[in-house]
Amino acid sequence: MNSAALDYIPQRAPFFLIDDVIYAEGDITRTTLAIKEDNLFIVDGHFTEPGLIENMAQTAGAGTGYRAIKGNKPKPMGYIAALKNINIYSLPALGDTITTEAVFLQALLNFHLVKGKVMVGDQEIANCEFKIFVTPDPQLNKA
Repeated sequence: MNSAALDYIPQRAPFFLIDDVIYAEGDITRTTLAIKEDNLFIVDGHFTEPGLIENMAQTAGAGTGYRAIKGNKPKPMGYIAALKNINIYSLPALGDTITTEAVFLQALLNFHLVKGKVMVGDQEIANCEFKIFVTPDPQLNKA
């Protein structure tokens, strides 16, 4: 696991669903995750729908955290506020590696609109749009 990825988001095991941040430039962030048996979201040999959604959200959060750290600012805390247009075409199996992309579309006040996409190889297996509420006060990030 890329230890730097741990620096970008607040989640920790067993809810940490990113192995590596492979791209974080502009409005786009990409991550990878190897689907392993010890993952909390494995059921009957497959990574489940809630895991895919949380992975997309963590990918968006990793991009926000990366940009904050790069800009010498405190990394904000974000919470999924709404999901829209969820499409799950298939579930990745044990041994698969997923590549997830989060694209920041716009911000309004403390809400970010993001589109997420999950791939296994060249096949898109899931996508959705979500609103993330981002805490404006770094003191709120201390739990």
